[in-house]
Amino acid sequence: MKKCNSLQEVRDEIDVLDQQLIELISQRSHLIRQAAAFKDTIEDVKAEDRIDDVMQRARNKAISLGINPNMISDLFKVMIDEMVETEIAEFRNSGKF
Repeated sequence: MKKCNSLQEVRDEIDVLDQQLIELISQRSHLIRQAAAFKDTIEDVKAEDRIDDVMQRARNKAISLGINPNMISDLFKVMIDEMVETEIAEFRNSGKF
């Protein structure tokens, strides 16, 4: 972890991380769209067991890093909910539904 020497330097580092987070979320979203092609039903798209697994791994990682697991759960819930909706739309557009 970089040791910053001013508030501006902290803010600059945060800005860089924010951009990286957005890029990673974009990559995840593109993969979600691809996943729809491998699924046969809406239930496969919703994949409750997979979502539970992802959420638990995210919480465990947050705990291991010493950050609030509830915050991470909240962030992941919003992200996953939106991406499931995107995947459902992609699935429906594929003509399988």
